[in-house]
Amino acid sequence: MRARRQAYIARTPALRASFFPLPARAEYTVTPNAPKILLLPLALALALSACSRESSAPAAGAEAAKPTLDESALPPVNRFQLADLGEPADACRDLNAYANGKWLAAHPIPGDRTSWGSFEMLAERSLAAQRQLAEQAAADADATGVEKIVGDFWATGMDEAAIERQGIEPLRDRLAAIDALTDTASIAEHLRATAARGENVLFGFGANADFRDSEVNIAYAVQGGLGLPDRSYYFDEAHRDKLAAYQRHVARVLELSGVPAEAAAQQAEAVVAFETRLAGNSRSREELSRDASLMYNPVSLAEADALTPNFPWTRFFESQGVQPPQTFSLAIPAFHQEVDAMLAEVPVEDWKAYLRFHTVDSASPYLSDAFVQANYAFYGKTLRGQQEIEPRWKRALGTLNASVGETLGQLYVEAAFPAESKARMEELVGNLREALKLRLEKLTWMGEETKRKAMAKWETFTPKIGYPDTWRDWSGLETGRDSYIANVLAANEFNYKYDLAKIGKPVDRGEWFMSPQTVNAYYNPQANEIVFPAGILQPPFFDPDADDALNYGGIGAVIGHEMIHGYDDQGSRFGPTGNFENWWTESDAAGFKRLTDRLVAQFDAYEAAPGLHVNGNLTLGENIADLGGLAVAYDALQRAREGQEDPKVDGLTQDQRFFLNWATVWRRNFTPEELKVRLTTDPHAPANFRAIGAPSNLPAYAAAFSCEAGSPMVREGGERIVIW
Repeated sequence: MRARRQAYIARTPALRASFFPLPARAEYTVTPNAPKILLLPLALALALSACSRESSAPAAGAEAAKPTLDESALPPVNRFQLADLGEPADACRDLNAYANGKWLAAHPIPGDRTSWGSFEMLAERSLAAQRQLAEQAAADADATGVEKIVGDFWATGMDEAAIERQGIEPLRDRLAAIDALTDTASIAEHLRATAARGENVLFGFGANADFRDSEVNIAYAVQGGLGLPDRSYYFDEAHRDKLAAYQRHVARVLELSGVPAEAAAQQAEAVVAFETRLAGNSRSREELSRDASLMYNPVSLAEADALTPNFPWTRFFESQGVQPPQTFSLAIPAFHQEVDAMLAEVPVEDWKAYLRFHTVDSASPYLSDAFVQANYAFYGKTLRGQQEIEPRWKRALGTLNASVGETLGQLYVEAAFPAESKARMEELVGNLREALKLRLEKLTWMGEETKRKAMAKWETFTPKIGYPDTWRDWSGLETGRDSYIANVLAANEFNYKYDLAKIGKPVDRGEWFMSPQTVNAYYNPQANEIVFPAGILQPPFFDPDADDALNYGGIGAVIGHEMIHGYDDQGSRFGPTGNFENWWTESDAAGFKRLTDRLVAQFDAYEAAPGLHVNGNLTLGENIADLGGLAVAYDALQRAREGQEDPKVDGLTQDQRFFLNWATVWRRNFTPEELKVRLTTDPHAPANFRAIGAPSNLPAYAAAFSCEAGSPMVREGGERIVIW
């Protein structure tokens, strides 16, 4: 999952619009039940957030009562427990089976989810807290500021009767505009007009720090336009059934929108052919995840106009209200050239079918039940194996978080994030930084010249903990109690214009790109910052009352993971100031490549399902971060406990509890369908392999559990991989 997410008008499991794989590197992917979102280029910040509790006060002018939570009504957290352990010998065969096997067998995936484990349980707790806060906001008829926005979204999202009465009516004007299209010029004008509302289905467009000058935001245009998770779904035999199901879904949505059944089937065939042509000139998730340079292709407006004469970028910038720049990044130019060719070559009726489908499909989660059920049936059940649709309250919160998440985040922090958690996290981050410094200094495979530059990058690491120092200003966003989709569309346009306003401006060093209630963390190489929202600072990751072993094996390893992202195969291409630059000598770069190739091979060998292996190259960045992060966290624990006796708990040593809580973090089941999607699209390996992959390379793990040479959890000698 990447960092900031701008809401698009839909809520589907598939990330169907354009996406931008850098700069933010999140610790975990969002759950498949999350809103459909438009991942635009990100403008990310660098400065240390010296946050105080006063930062969580209501926005200026708001006089709302302090939000409160009934802790007794929240679901439990998923802590490490002795009773969950299997047979001791299992520790040397499979750490995941030893730590999590019993728990996983006893906790099947709920019907409204496609995965279940530590993350999901913590997310459920966060959602339950958010529900209480949203209900309080909605109950205040005189609310202003962020409380009014939260209350309006919640009240309209929960008003099923009003949503049913409106049906598809809120989209009539948009569909009429599509019906009126007659030629290439009118289609291009329509694309510009819808983009200006933040509803661009074909490509992502927005602000992000310049790769060559991370102090300034420039515009980026990136590929998009596909309804399936990856280009491979349109070509690979393994996905042929999903492609056929998608075509049926397209026909169903068109029919619901008012197209007669026979015509809807014909148009669906045209839509899939249209997207297949786009996919043929798109880059895969793997390519984009593993080559940051693909996102950076600076061109002048004249050069861009020459590449796409049917879609001149000069006019596009003017239509978006953006001052024409000297240069912008036209990422994946072959994709944009193909769109340009399709404007001239694809029949107008096919364009209209494509635009009609995506307009309705994107809005389906906010329309009447027939649209909602069609959306769930394909994106949830067929594509990912979700057996039941989420209850409305969860879907309403998903929309709220995707559209205006930081408004709810202000209420969440005030009610749910104690100041002592921030203080303890600051201590842990400091200890992890020192442990990483020592590891960098002791590297034997890296020369002194490169090492000095690696240390320079270490010196500029910036941590952000809990919530932003300064909350975003939401004044100007008009919401109400009349229409759910009207609120979503208003927020979408508001967010888009907020993003465009950054183009050509200095990067805001204090901005966050995850809301505080998010159960996640991220690293941003263009700001060289590590960010830990309040939502993840709970067990099994973090517990201010727990012993060091559990906290270092949980959030400590997460902190180390995010730091190591600065030195993974993509983060290592950004320098200390966040600029995209090569700070490696040739020999050190070659040595790094040899080590990472071995890690690719380790994960390539893991079989996730019969005949389906982990993609070691797609998951390389996360695997590097896991390996280095766990090692750094272990070193930090030893420093924190230096000179003290080992306080065994329930007969387990500190080292054993450290590794067992690492595994507890990764207890997770997936539906078979969800697992298949993730193996194609997710830069994270399946959780069970994350549980075992890094520890098997650490001699400390074998020592902790007295594992003999030759045990499956012991990678020996030349087989053992040490990078950072």
